Amino acid sequence: MALTVEKTSSGREYKVKDMSLADFGRLELELAEVEMPGLMSCRTEFGPSQPFKGARITGSLHMTIQTAVLIETLTALGAEVRWCSCNIFSTQDHAAAAIARDSAAVFAWKGETLQEYWWCTERALDWGPGGGPDLIVDDGGDATLLIHEGVKAEEEFAKTGKLPDPSSTDNAEFQIVLSIIKEGLQSDPKKYHKMKDRLVGVSEETTTGVKRLYQMQANATDVMIAGKVAVVCGYGDVGKGCAAAMKQAGARVIVTEIDPICALQALMEGLQVLTLEDVLSEADIFVTTTGNKDIIMVDHMKKMKNNAIVCNIGHFDNEIDMLGLETYPGVKRITIKPQTDRWVFPDTKSGIIILAEGRLMNLGCATGHPSFVMSCSFTNQVIAQLELWKEKSSGKYKKEVYVLPKHLDEKVAALHLKKLGARLTKLSKDQADYISVPVDGPYKPAHYRY
Repeated sequence: MALTVEKTSSGREYKVKDMSLADFGRLELELAEVEMPGLMSCRTEFGPSQPFKGARITGSLHMTIQTAVLIETLTALGAEVRWCSCNIFSTQDHAAAAIARDSAAVFAWKGETLQEYWWCTERALDWGPGGGPDLIVDDGGDATLLIHEGVKAEEEFAKTGKLPDPSSTDNAEFQIVLSIIKEGLQSDPKKYHKMKDRLVGVSEETTTGVKRLYQMQANATDVMIAGKVAVVCGYGDVGKGCAAAMKQAGARVIVTEIDPICALQALMEGLQVLTLEDVLSEADIFVTTTGNKDIIMVDHMKKMKNNAIVCNIGHFDNEIDMLGLETYPGVKRITIKPQTDRWVFPDTKSGIIILAEGRLMNLGCATGHPSFVMSCSFTNQVIAQLELWKEKSSGKYKKEVYVLPKHLDEKVAALHLKKLGARLTKLSKDQADYISVPVDGPYKPAHYRY
């Protein structure tokens, strides 16, 4: 794979699809800023003190217009930033071009191959001979994973001289990861250790990445190696949002569930709760939202009605059995348009329509969430990164997974209120004492779930 890093006239590195799109990206970015009051409030409140001065931040998160506002918030607070996307289809090329030209090093374009994707991830982590980033903004945990697996491989190489073996796994994507690490080991056997030693911590955007971190923490021999780790994730009920949107658009919605509480909530909303097998021949649209694996398998797809739509709103592509579909004998793939494919089975001559190759379809086939929604999420990231950087030498955070403290959650909400015209009531001291909270919050205990 022959990819080369390009440089702007000022020497900043980048690799994007088309730099001529930068002006268009800047216009959309300026529109999004108006709808992202949390991030703009962060710039107003924290910008003058430059709290990130001297900090290196690597981001692995969908390179969209909304993410561009996040990146420029981090740089406005003093950080130096390198960025890649966390999905091969989610980059908006005009957003990547605007940031590459004006603000930060970017390595992202829509429609990357998996090899290109991991090349971009490695470039975003590559800060030169002085180690890697100080902080990581991750989404799905791929940047964290690459460092983690790199350190494990370097430790094995130092003990035994053994290089990673890509053929040791059947997972095509992990084969690429091992190949990258193997190549790096032969040029610098301490590359990822240098990254580990410099890294202060990680803030994580999505539930899938949080699960990865908890798995690392649970395994005593596989604890997250990157020093202090903070986790930011709203644990948003993605399935509920999809069901509500479908229902609002006029669909009859059926929910599959394993959790009796979630099932009861769905029933109380007027939705049916059945198994996937109950509805295979009936449904027109199938949406996986579980964050688990092996949800819709190729045998399920064969039983669906002609031109049923199958798509995923989870982070990875393993909820839908794409490998089983791609290797099904005689199956025919017809690309209708980018990220929309009809797969026809030879025995039935009927087909299903797969969106975004089973990956995150709202960013693969559209532009993701509205700017205001992402302002709430990305303000979490900024606040978490500020907390990590401020406490980098205090010992406050151990090598563990943390949820954003309640007082910082409230700070994120407060940063959005002025834009929406809200005026908060103020507790008196007597009132605050009566309900056992500080006058200025937090107003709920840490265990309270909104």
